[in-house]
Amino acid sequence: MQEPNKSFVTEFILLGFPLGPGTIPLLFLVFLMIYLLIILGNSLITILICLDSHLHTPMYFFISMLSILDLGYTTTTMPQMLAHLASRRKTISFASCVAQMYIFLVLGITESWLFAIMSIDRYVAICHPLRYKVIMSPWLCGVMVIFCGLWGVTSALVYTFFAMRLPYCGPNQINHFFCEVPAVLKLACADTSVNDQVDFILGFSVILIPLSLILIIYVNIFIAILKIRSAQGRLKAFSTCASHITVVTMFCVPAMVMYMRPGTKTSSEDDKKLALFYNVISAFLNPIIYSFRNKDVKRAFLKVTGWGRAPE
Repeated sequence: MQEPNKSFVTEFILLGFPLGPGTIPLLFLVFLMIYLLIILGNSLITILICLDSHLHTPMYFFISMLSILDLGYTTTTMPQMLAHLASRRKTISFASCVAQMYIFLVLGITESWLFAIMSIDRYVAICHPLRYKVIMSPWLCGVMVIFCGLWGVTSALVYTFFAMRLPYCGPNQINHFFCEVPAVLKLACADTSVNDQVDFILGFSVILIPLSLILIIYVNIFIAILKIRSAQGRLKAFSTCASHITVVTMFCVPAMVMYMRPGTKTSSEDDKKLALFYNVISAFLNPIIYSFRNKDVKRAFLKVTGWGRAPE
């Protein structure tokens, strides 16, 4: 007996957001403006750090890496989302969907670990200031960033492999604005319980372990800050920590909720809101929270552009 023929999906339809015809142009303009500001803000931070020698420190090196990652993973998703808002055709080929999924995961996982590395940098700067330049050498900073990238490449490969090994032979409408693993898995013509287990286990290595490391480091940082006699010194240290904790919370907490829940307990609309947070909102706010309110960055901007003298 021959098995009946099965038709496998060759392209997906991204449903995006449930909008009326009148709200689509407004949403397109809002997302276009946000995307342009993301490009402007993160590109400006990266350029300033490259051009100003006073910003050639480990902290700003990691901030520049963060800006590059933000540029990368928003560009992986937002141009396509804008194109789909502007046209009636909302399809994406199977191969393009897999590529988008993998690249997004590589950059997102790398960023998750980069936040942990940045907390180590803050710990050394606050708890061992006299040995900071010796400990956080350019060689060590480079090795740390390479580690984050390799972890991202490897973990994303496992995520993508387990998602795309399943057959997709039924509906092809993804209720999301890009090809994200949980949304794609809902269309699989097979049991996804193994994928839920793999996602949960990998969630520990790409989200919970970095978050736990950040928590442990910041407990030690706060203990050290409380021992600082100068009120101004304590305030400055707390300010640096608050910026990092804010961006970590905006990125890691929604990602953890998204990827560590069983697929059967997820809501498509809630998933899209969570994805907007760690894909769009965090990349938009990171330059503002972490850099533009920083006096060193303002000084570098005035120096590079020549727009008056920087404040002393």
